[in-house]
Amino acid sequence: MDEAEPFTYDGGRVDPGETQNVRYTVSETYMGDPVRIPVTIVNGERPGPTGFLSAAAHGDELNGIEVVREVAHEWNHEQLAGTLVCLPVLNVPAFLAQERYLPIYDRDLNRSFPGNPDSTSAKRMADRIFRNFLEPCDFGLDFHTSTRGRTNMLHVRADMDDPAVARVAKAFASNVIISSEGPSGSLRREASAVGASAITIEMGEAHRFQRPLIDTALESVRSVLAEFGMLASEVVQWPGWRTVIENGDEKTWIRADAGGLVDMHHQRGDLVYEDDIICTIANPFKTEDTTVRAPFTGLLVGILENPLVYPGNPLCHLVHLDERTRRALERTREFPDESL
Repeated sequence: MDEAEPFTYDGGRVDPGETQNVRYTVSETYMGDPVRIPVTIVNGERPGPTGFLSAAAHGDELNGIEVVREVAHEWNHEQLAGTLVCLPVLNVPAFLAQERYLPIYDRDLNRSFPGNPDSTSAKRMADRIFRNFLEPCDFGLDFHTSTRGRTNMLHVRADMDDPAVARVAKAFASNVIISSEGPSGSLRREASAVGASAITIEMGEAHRFQRPLIDTALESVRSVLAEFGMLASEVVQWPGWRTVIENGDEKTWIRADAGGLVDMHHQRGDLVYEDDIICTIANPFKTEDTTVRAPFTGLLVGILENPLVYPGNPLCHLVHLDERTRRALERTREFPDESL
């Protein structure tokens, strides 16, 4: 049987059976003080794969932070096979400012991977994170939320044309998987390209902890670790129903055709039928209103939270459901305690 191996990074080593909490320097402030990200590395006594859990690549996206912290510091890792690299706050400058992007020239850290040690500040930070903590891994879970003023149901974004990535996505046991390679420079795309098969998990909204979503995500993390044999006592979960939205499938951000105040008639995760009224937009006097209807039957993966819109602003993210999946969803909601 193979022996467990140490996990090494620039400046450190974590031996089998050890856990280290590290504040790792990725940049410097204007004053020359270090910018350090928190990293917890849990190296099990038994051999196994290496996986990373990351959050807050966008500094105002907080739900994933609590998922990563609980895995790192509240789970019992005595029987862990392999290594967990837990990165709860990737974008510390934006996190401190409670902004989405790096305050330094408003750059997006999640478009800067795998990084470059001789390029912009964002790419230098990304390079330090990528080389030391992401590239050495076999798989990864990158947690996000919607941007401000919107909210997402918990779902996965993954390149389902890559079998190794699809394995991670299916094991995470979400109802919805949106298949795409991901934008150039995004963590999941660039990590997957070097063999650290990564998925993005979208869950909820910015600037808050949403406990039901956090708890659901934690169970799905257990499912992924079970898939990779890292937690022998756990089982890979089936979410009850699932739809995989491929590139050619019908999906759309429905946008406002008028400015005004939005009255949203549905919640994230709701099933809407073709021609259902999703929301109405009215002026301040309520003398004129615009009715927004569903162009097809589908699932509201994301919706507007801030009710103020200009023409062209997104209102909701609607994805198509085939008839079989729709019926499974309807049955799940009619009989929530029935095992499918």
